Amino acid sequence: MSAAEHTSPSAPPVNAAAPPVIAGLLLAAGGGRRLGGRPKALLPYRGRPLVENAVRVLREAGCGPVHVVLGASAAEVRERADLAGCVVVDNPDWAEGMGSSLRVGLASLAGTGAGAALVSLVDQPGIGPAAVARVRAAYRSPASLVAAAYDGERGHPVLFGADRWADITATATGDQGARVHLKNHSDELILVECGDVAAAFDIDTPPDLARLG
Repeated sequence: MSAAEHTSPSAPPVNAAAPPVIAGLLLAAGGGRRLGGRPKALLPYRGRPLVENAVRVLREAGCGPVHVVLGASAAEVRERADLAGCVVVDNPDWAEGMGSSLRVGLASLAGTGAGAALVSLVDQPGIGPAAVARVRAAYRSPASLVAAAYDGERGHPVLFGADRWADITATATGDQGARVHLKNHSDELILVECGDVAAAFDIDTPPDLARLG
């Protein structure tokens, strides 16, 4: 065998399958209308902006790259929050609802080679890495459609295989997000129970702020 043909015993097999790239997509554009116009991304949580916690959760669950969609007070969020290593994109139409942020986020993932986007919401600090990792682990192919469930009811996060992005982008409007796609493909949806490791509450109103601790 020539030197050019030599293969180190420690080298991986030529046909070894690369692990799938599961991108984290954090929707953090909300303006906190019911919170008096306080952007949710900047709500204080354990001494830091809430958006930082959501990014940490995605990373600790094995998602990467992490893309963050900002909207309300985007410039202030960029200034005050540490989003180093994230791809941060602005949604100028954030006031239209979650659908517009989902479209912007999926568009930002085009060409990244990701097999799926695991979508999480910035205002759900009760959902930690354990739940996100369970949903991520259910990925099987670019056609995968997976969601966390809480006592059998569908919630977040949700994983969308890359083959589904075009249809989601075409149907995501207003505050519906991907609900149209999920409804039309309910027979393909895999639910992963996470109620034993997470609490799926939202920070929407002033009384909810007590949950931030």
